This record gives sequence, C-alpha cells and structure tokens, in this order.
Amino acid sequence: MTPFQALRRQLGKLQRLAQPYFLPVEDTRSWQFLLLVVALLVVVVGLTLLLLTGAVALSGALIPELRSRFLPGVPEQVGAIWGSPIGLTVMVLMAAGLGCFAAFRGKLRQGRWLPWVLLGVIILLILVINGINVGISYIARNVDNSLVAYDQDNFWKIVGIYAFCLVLALPIRAMQSYLIPRLGLLWREWLSGRLLTRYLSNRAYYILNPNDESAEEIDNPDQRISQDTASFTATSLSVTVEVLSALLTFFSFILVLWSISTELALWLLIYSVGGTAVIIFASRKLVALNYQQLKLEADFRYGLVHIRDNAESIAFYRGEKQETKEAERRLGGAIRNYNRLIIWEALISVIQRSYDYFSRFLPWLVIAPIYFAKEVDFGVFGQASIAFSQVLFSVSYIVNNIDRLASFSASISRLEGFQGKVDEISGASGGAGSGASTGAGHANGVVMPPRQPEAVPSNAILVSHVDLVPPRSNRTLIRDLSLEIDRDQRLLVVGPSGCGKTSFLRLVSGLWPAVSGSVQRPPEGELLFIPQKPYMLLGSLREQLCYPLPPSRFSDEQLRHVLERVRLPDLVHRYPDLDIKQDWPRLLSLGEQQRLAFARLLLNGPRFVVLDEATSALDVATERHLYQLLLERDMAFVSVGHRPTLTAFHDTVLELDGQGGWRLLPAASYDVGHSA
Repeated sequence: MTPFQALRRQLGKLQRLAQPYFLPVEDTRSWQFLLLVVALLVVVVGLTLLLLTGAVALSGALIPELRSRFLPGVPEQVGAIWGSPIGLTVMVLMAAGLGCFAAFRGKLRQGRWLPWVLLGVIILLILVINGINVGISYIARNVDNSLVAYDQDNFWKIVGIYAFCLVLALPIRAMQSYLIPRLGLLWREWLSGRLLTRYLSNRAYYILNPNDESAEEIDNPDQRISQDTASFTATSLSVTVEVLSALLTFFSFILVLWSISTELALWLLIYSVGGTAVIIFASRKLVALNYQQLKLEADFRYGLVHIRDNAESIAFYRGEKQETKEAERRLGGAIRNYNRLIIWEALISVIQRSYDYFSRFLPWLVIAPIYFAKEVDFGVFGQASIAFSQVLFSVSYIVNNIDRLASFSASISRLEGFQGKVDEISGASGGAGSGASTGAGHANGVVMPPRQPEAVPSNAILVSHVDLVPPRSNRTLIRDLSLEIDRDQRLLVVGPSGCGKTSFLRLVSGLWPAVSGSVQRPPEGELLFIPQKPYMLLGSLREQLCYPLPPSRFSDEQLRHVLERVRLPDLVHRYPDLDIKQDWPRLLSLGEQQRLAFARLLLNGPRFVVLDEATSALDVATERHLYQLLLERDMAFVSVGHRPTLTAFHDTVLELDGQGGWRLLPAASYDVGHSA
C-alpha cells in the first residue's frame, strides 16, 4: 500500500468515526458532510469580516484617537477589501454556506447543531488570533526600526500597540483553551454512549468474545470504549484546530514573506516539502508500533485486573509463580515493543532537530545580501524571521507532530475497527429471531447470529431437527435433535464431561445459533438462565437480588422474605441495609451465591428456567428445598446435573453420548449415576 493510499484509508476511517456526531450517517453521503465543513468555514470567514468591519466603524465613531493609534492602517485595509471583489465574494459564499445549513436543518436535530456552533466559534477565535499574530509581525518590524533610528517616542507608541494586542489576545486564547476540550468532552460522552449501547445490544459483547486473545482482532473492548474514545475525541479536535490554524498561518504569513523576498518564500516551500517527505518516509513504522503498543499495554492491564478479580483462588492454589510468569510475559511484550518504538522515535527526533536547526539559518542567508545592498531596512530581519518561522511551523506540522499523529492514527484504527464490528453485529442481528436457522454467519472472523425472521412468542421450548456445532469449530456435539418442553415439563440433561450439556443450554437460551433446524423459545423475560457460578454485578445487595429488573419494583419486605425462602437468613441479619455495596463475589461463598441466584430467580418469576449445575455447591437438602420452590411456582425448567437425586424433580432425561447421539428417557426409571 502506497503512502497516499494509506492516508486515504485513514481519512476514511476518521470520517466514519467523526461524522455520526455531527451529522447522521444513515441517509447522508460523505460529500454532504464535507460540504457542511466547507460551508462552516466560509460562514466563519464572512462573519469575521463583518465583525472586523463593525469594530473598525464603531471604534472610529466612539474613540477615533485610539483607533488611529492602536489600529494603524487597519481601516484602510478593511476599506480596500470592501472596495474590491473580495468583499462581495466573501458575502456570497457566506450566504451560500448559511443556505447549506438551512437545507440540512432537518438532520441537525437532537442536539447536533451544538457541535457545529462550538466548532464555528473555535474557528472564529483562530481567525482573530491569526490576524493579531500578523499584526504583531509588523509591530516587531517597527520596533527594530525605531531602535536602530533611536526614535524613542515612536518606540513607546509601538510598545503600547503591542501591549494592546496582548490584552486583546489573552481572553481569546483562554476561551479557545476552554471550548476545545469542552467540545471534546461532549463528543466523548456521545461516542462512548453510542459504542456502549451497541456493545451491549444484540449480545455484541458475547459474540465478539474478547477473552479469546488469538481469535479476534477486537481485543480489550473496555479500553476502546473508555480510553480510546477519550484519546480520539480530544486528539481529533486538537489536530483539526491545529491544522486549520496552520493553514491560516501559512496563507497569512506567506503573503508577508512574499512581500519581503520571493526567493525566501520559494526556498521555504522547497525546504519544508522536502523535510516533510523525509519524515513521512522515516516514520511509517511508527503507526504499526503505536498500534501494537496500545494492544500490548491493554493486555498487560487486563492480566493485572484478572489477578485482582481472582486473588483468593490464586492464594488457595499458591499460584503466585505462575501468575508472575504470565504477568511478566505480558509486560515483556509491551517492553520489547516499546523498546523498538523509542528507537524509531529517537531516529525521528534527530531528523526533526536537524530540520529545525538548519531552518534558523535560511532567512539570514537570503535576507543578508539584500540588506547589505541597502534594499531593505533592518526591521525586515525581525519580521522575516517571524514570518519565516510561522510559515515553516505551519507547513512543518507533520514533521513536528509525527509521533503524535502516528499514535492518533493507531487510535483511529482501533476505535473504527471496534465501531465497525459492533455496527456490523447490530445490522446482522436487526432481524434476528426464531425460525429456520441456516447457520452462523461470519463477519471478518466474528461469529454472527443467523439472519432470521422476527421471533414469534412461544409457550414452549421447541427444538426441531437441530445440529449443534460450537462457534469457530467443526465438531458436531448433537445431531438432528428434536424435543419439546411445555409449560408443565421439566427436563434433565446428562452425559459425560464435554458431551455438550452446557452447549445445549446455550442453544436453548439463544446464545448459540443452530447450524441447521429451528429453535423456538419463550419471549424475552419468560426464560432465565442460571449458571453454575452466578453472575454478581457491581452494585448493592438490592441490585443483586433484583437483577436484571429495576430495584424499584420490589419492597424491602419482599427482598428480605425471598432471602429467607432460599435459606439466607444470615445475610439479612448481616446486612440489614439492602443498599450496601460490597465485593460480593469475594465476600459470599459459591453456595451463598447459588442461593442468592435462586432468590433472584424467584423475584424475576420467569415461566421457563435453564439451570446449569446451579446447585452443585449446595447440600442435598438445600438443593431439594430450592427445586421444591420452583415446583411450587409451577415453573418449567431444564437442568444440567450429575446427582441421582435430581431425577425426582424432572419428568424426562436427555442423555448425550458426546458423539452427536442422544436419547430421551423417562426420569422415574433413569439411573444418573450409571450414566455418568
């Protein structure tokens, strides 16, 4: 891929990330977004000209003496603009820009007008600051000439003008410094919320399977939603503002430089273009290294979080050496990549410094001959140096920020790749439901749910001629399975370890698609899955019990009563305040967590329950009591278990042989111990 193609590809990714916040993408073409960007620029330029004209006219009417002192030559320049075709052209373009925004007013709803307004104000401030900087270059020239001529009165007058420019520029700079991060914060809030919503929709968080580090390119989605979005929004705005400022600086000061020396302006362009080409060629490796560094740092951080979340298990196993070895492996990968990164950054730094040092001599080499020939005054030296440095800085933006841009490019790739995946899953799952399953779809390596018609609510779990194959696998766990679980039926699933018992529960619960055949299940909210190790969310005891329902649906009396029903009275006494927040997975034993899961089940009250060894950590008496509660509630359930006592609570046994075979048997005469 050529550098031009790589740049075009990255700009496309940047647009796909940036555009949705400013303009909806569903019914908008890319050129329309770019048209609005151009329209915003011409509107701001026109507004700047109108504000400058109004300020000159107002100052002339109110304080003509101060205007002649602090704005020397400005009224004449403004008058020249309006007396030439430039003024009319700017006004026509401004009207056309306003017309573009009026034409798109229907799409700029739901707060999308706010970022355009803030961005317009930021650009306006950039224009004002740029104009002040151009004026300061002439002030510096007059200061040098006054010093050489020993003109004390004129010197202090010019110093007063310079002080006035500083007083005018400081609040503008302060406002700009506030508005840029403020707009970035609003953008981050929107983008993080959008990604988070789509990540938690259509089970994208489950389909992407971020725990499998080797299978997917979407590693560490938590970092992409939190850290990468913050970095992207802040850096995008700062880079955009800096590029606009560089362009305005270039066009403003190149005119100043051209008026001083055409030769100097030409040498500057040749020097800057050559230096930029060298630095781009030398820094192509930085993008790949920065991308890899982000991934390796996130992997190392995830490993440390994993140790924290499993501290007790590691302590029981005395697994410190193994955990240290794994953490050092992850750290070592980040260190080795960063070592390569700093080598390349050092090389780039040498090129940058050489480029900067030699640029300081270039104005002297060109201006000195014409000064000694007495073709220009001494002040031209200072003005030429200022103009040259400003133009050089603007055209050398890539050279001066190559490491930052490389990191930004890597962040764009990671975030846009993640956004593309979750959007793809959202689109592929938009019409998913029950019906004929023709197989799992694949989107760039991501296992997708099959496209199916909208699910029809069913009063039973109906599995018809299903072949069950795990995602990313060719192994068939179950062949041509057909069964029905009605409202008043209970099914026990047994078989040797690894035969597909839990996989069958994933199929029934809708987590895995069927390769062939069809699965009908109750509507959402009527079927609840209880795993062997219950999920403990980050929240209060009240939220643990009510999950996933809102806590406001249940009173304190109901929650305390259900805890007593599942034989957790001690928990009620230990934590009378149900809003207390604790590290519940570490605080509660597995048996207590399983009983709490049954309390959650009773509060949710589904019609169907899927239990994956949900009582494995309980004694037989407590297990019997909990299953009896389900029978009292007249719930249908599917269980996976190995205890012989479980058959008493089920009507039918589904026996799997691990080779794809299966059979249905009456539970009353089935010996679970013999089957195992």
